[in-house]
This record gives sequence, structure tokens and C-alpha cells, in this order.
Amino acid sequence: MRFAAAILSFLLAATLLPASQAAAATSLPGGKSTFVVSQGHLKASSQQNWVRLGNYSFAKNGTVSAGFYLWWQRQPKARQSTGTKPDASCTTTAGGKATKVRACQVLTAGGFTGGPSERRTGTYTVSGNVLTITWKIAQTWTEQWYVRTSPDGKLARLDLKRSTLATHGYGYGSNASYATRRAMSSVKAFPGGLRQDLTSWAGGKLVPSANQPFGLSSFRQCSGTTSCLTYLQPSSNSACQKEGGCPRYGGGTKANISSIQYYLTMVGKGDRRDTLWHWCTCLAMERKQFCYNGNSHVKPLLQIIDDSGAFRGWVGAEASFSTDGSRAKDMLAVFRISDFR
Repeated sequence: MRFAAAILSFLLAATLLPASQAAAATSLPGGKSTFVVSQGHLKASSQQNWVRLGNYSFAKNGTVSAGFYLWWQRQPKARQSTGTKPDASCTTTAGGKATKVRACQVLTAGGFTGGPSERRTGTYTVSGNVLTITWKIAQTWTEQWYVRTSPDGKLARLDLKRSTLATHGYGYGSNASYATRRAMSSVKAFPGGLRQDLTSWAGGKLVPSANQPFGLSSFRQCSGTTSCLTYLQPSSNSACQKEGGCPRYGGGTKANISSIQYYLTMVGKGDRRDTLWHWCTCLAMERKQFCYNGNSHVKPLLQIIDDSGAFRGWVGAEASFSTDGSRAKDMLAVFRISDFR
């Protein structure tokens, strides 16, 4: 009888083992489950570069799933309308030198207004501050990221260590769902300072840039089209110059117009999608257009949201394919705009 009681006591103890002695769950990277990620294959000598923008969802059983938008020089996509045209409170219908951007339909990269173009699953491990992911696809694809946690503990950052296919990448995660996003009014009201890090490809050259201030405070809040912010940068020291394609109107000409039209617009109501669209005013003027339909910059964005549901910036990608079919004139980039870098 005593023997049977001892066996029962042992069995009960075995079922009540503390978590540290039971089959341990995989640690979430930085303790966070949902990440927004920008990554790209960007090599100066290549014209088959690509950028991807999407989200990672980590489970405690060691599995990870992802949904991504892909833009690839091998299969270039034309720009498409977001369906948003900012109202008169933050735009103008006049040309020439104005203080507001032109009233134009905002464009984004092809396919970004729909669902992700690819989905995949994989497994992951976390060792120290290194996250390793192995994707279950026909092609071998593993990647490693350094995991950093923000001082307030509400956000985790991924810095690319190495990847089988990608050369550059950024990621941010929290325990807020991917469906959690902030309205443009909250974005405009962000109290911190945002800075940008990026690597861009154009004309066979890679250009890295770090610690650039992002002037969110300069954008106008649209009172009617509340999903949009706009900003007319009055002049630029380097862009929109005569040698940059504006021989009659650009900076350095008699007209000396080097302003830039910026539009920042929500794309997904039920997820993190935003987009940034910008172009030199003089380029439209050279073509005798009001809204420029040439090689404008289209930059899909995903909001960075922390554990408290607060906006903390974006990860983004540029996927601006040349309208004349020349891959050498494409503009691609991966970047982050955040207060935690």
C-alpha cells in the first residue's frame, strides 16, 4: 500500500514539474511575437535585385510564418494608385511655386494595395542575442539576425547578421498584433525624433546612408482626407537639379525650382501598410504635367508598433521601376525610419 502511494506521489510530482524542467518552449526573439521586416538583395553589379516587405509571426513552439510583398527587377511592376487623393486643406490645384503639394492621386509600388504576394513557414531558434530562421521552401534559405531590446522594453529590433539570399535587412517587433496600426493623426503627433537608415541601389551603384533626420513635423495633416499627410519641401541642395533631368526648371536654371512633392498615405485599414510617394516638381513641369507620371519614388511602408500600441516609425522598401523599361534606371532600397536604431 505504501509502495502504491509512493508511485502515485511520484507520478503526481512528474506531472507538476516546473516549466524549466518540462519540455521548454522556444524563447520568442526579444520576447516579441510579431515583427515587420524589410529586406533586400542589393548588389551593385546586378540588375536582378529584389526587395521584400512583410511580417514575421513567431510561435512558442519554435515555428515562424511570414507574409511578404516582393519587388524584383526580373519581374518589374508598374506603379499603381492607392485610390487616395488628398483634399484641398493640404494640397493645391495651382502650379508653379506653391506652399502645398499638388492635388494628385497618390501612387505606390505595384501590388501593395492587395495581399502579400508570397507566404512561407519555417522554424527558428534563439541563442543569446542571435535569432536563426530556417525557411521551409524548395530553395535553401536561412537567415540570422541580432536581436536588440529597446530601453523601455516595449520593442525588439532585428539587425541582419547574415542570410543565404538577402544582403540587407531591418526588422522591429512587439506583442501587438499585425492588425494594430495608428491613424495618421497619431503618426503626425509622434513626440519623438525619427531617423532613417537605408541602402539604395540605382544606376549600378549602392549608396548607404545612416542617421538621416526624417522631418515628420513638416508634414501637413489633411482635414478631409484624414488618411494622408503631405509636405512640399521648398528646395533641395542636391535633388531636382538641372543635371538631374530638369534643364529648364530645375535648380541652377533661371526658374530655379527644386521643390519636392511628398505624400504619406495609409494603404491598409486593417494592418500596418502605409506608403510614401515623392517626386521633383520640375520633372512634371518639364513634361508639362500637373501630376508626374514618370520615375517617381514609391516607397511602401509598414508601421512599427510597440507593446503599448504606440507608433514608433516604419520599415520600408523602395520599388521604383523605370517607366522606359531600362533596369539601369530602377531605384530600389531597404530602410528603417525609427526612434530606436
